[in-house]
Amino acid sequence: MSTRSNWLPKSVTALKNYSRQKFVSDVIAGFTVGLVALPLAMAFAIASGVPPQAGLYCAVVAGFLISALGGSMTQIGGPTGAFVVVVFGIVARYGIDGLYMCTLLAGIMLVILGATGLGTAVKFIPRPVVVGFTNGIAVTIASTQIKDFFGLKTGPVPAEFLARMETLARHFTTLSVAETMLGVLGLGIILFCTRYFKKVPGYVVALFIGTGLAWLFRLPVETIGSRFGGIPAGLPAFKIPQFRIDLVIPLIAPAITVAMLGAIESLMSAVVSDRMSGDKHNPNVELVAQGIANIVSPLFGGIPATGAIARTATNIRSGAKTPVAGVIHALTLLCVLLFAAPLARFIPLAVLAAILFIVSYKMGEWDEIPELLKLSRLEIGTWLITFGLTVFADLTVAVEAGMIMAALVFIRQVTRSTTISEVTPEYVEDGRAHILQDKDIPHYVTVFRIHGPFLFGATDKLDEVTHRLAGLAPIIVLRLRNMTAIDATGLQALEQFADRVHASGRGLILCGALERPAHLMKRADFEDHVGRANICSNIGEALERAEQLFTDMGSESILV
Repeated sequence: MSTRSNWLPKSVTALKNYSRQKFVSDVIAGFTVGLVALPLAMAFAIASGVPPQAGLYCAVVAGFLISALGGSMTQIGGPTGAFVVVVFGIVARYGIDGLYMCTLLAGIMLVILGATGLGTAVKFIPRPVVVGFTNGIAVTIASTQIKDFFGLKTGPVPAEFLARMETLARHFTTLSVAETMLGVLGLGIILFCTRYFKKVPGYVVALFIGTGLAWLFRLPVETIGSRFGGIPAGLPAFKIPQFRIDLVIPLIAPAITVAMLGAIESLMSAVVSDRMSGDKHNPNVELVAQGIANIVSPLFGGIPATGAIARTATNIRSGAKTPVAGVIHALTLLCVLLFAAPLARFIPLAVLAAILFIVSYKMGEWDEIPELLKLSRLEIGTWLITFGLTVFADLTVAVEAGMIMAALVFIRQVTRSTTISEVTPEYVEDGRAHILQDKDIPHYVTVFRIHGPFLFGATDKLDEVTHRLAGLAPIIVLRLRNMTAIDATGLQALEQFADRVHASGRGLILCGALERPAHLMKRADFEDHVGRANICSNIGEALERAEQLFTDMGSESILV
């Protein structure tokens, strides 16, 4: 493959074998995800402290550019919950022009990251940090929606978490029965659709039913119209933001946070897209597209954008085949702006708050917490510090502190894996069980090894094996004899690798893990992913197990 073709957007390569059937599938998927994006775009904008149309403008402009120029076949771009906390803080401190400048700076950083081939640099952010700020963002978003969900009469709500919760608790007796009932109804509809009608977009159903009831019965509830005066109809207007040279230096740190969040979220979403669609995204092309989208979005009054995991999944489940679906999604929202914008004034804020409650819960990655609690105290501490600072301080500070903690954990892991020991007859004899030179590798076995510390930043090495799965033998043996250390990110990578191997109908055996990595894997219940019998002490045992497994694979489970 030529160097030039490595930089082509997926939209260009997808058109080579494009067909009428693919176009029909893309149109259906794009229209569906466009409807799903409608309430989310407005809700994210309102939660970020900007008018609802800013979210729609972002979804239209950035969504179009990310699909047209990106390196993922089915990724959907637009405003996401990850940005809510940082955008709210930027607007509160520097105003809307400060937000536009920050988004532009972040876009330039993303373009540089992608253009210089550093798109994979986000892999150096360890799992405890990612989970920590994701948990913290989810809690913060949910806390900002309590006022609108219950219709509380509080006046301006403080930006600080503790002060906000104290204000909400003090004014809780002012709740509106009508708004609370609409919020509860919205929650119920979304949960009902999620449980029993998964193909029906619950957000859209809740939005239409809640809006219809508020309009039909003239309910005394706060709406987009009563708070914002509605949404202007027509195309987003092009306007160059006011450039203030005095804000450049103060905005560098927030811009780095926006760029980092955008890179992490977009590449995580692209990975989800790859798993669901069977494609492989180009991280550098994707980041260049994300950067261009964030440079252009504020020129049309939009907020920061990135890849949206939930909307990307909806896009694929709805039948999307190519980036054309993402373009259709943006055009669907544009049609709403052109022809249905006046109707948005009737949307109750309580329903949008209910939608954000669900979004914040789903983005929280709460199922990761029990797994993190099985790891070392340093990694648990990294997660707690990142989570706590995200909620109680500032997202920028939280990520900086989390990365410092992660670096210290990394240094400690590497230094602990360095040993000096005497070569004794017992050591030599013990090593005989692990050597391959005197052993025959049968045709039904493929052997791989991990050499060195398997920590965050190195886990993508397993992708090279995953992409070759279709051509590998029925049994895969992974030698861990020379894996000197492992962390939470490494464990997660091994678990995902085991799940993919089994999904391909193959067996996986691990052997030879050293004492410290073996202890951590046992604490994390790693054997649940491969089966206790498939974790062997040396390569000899692994080959014996492989023979038994190959014999039994036709009639028994490989997880025994």
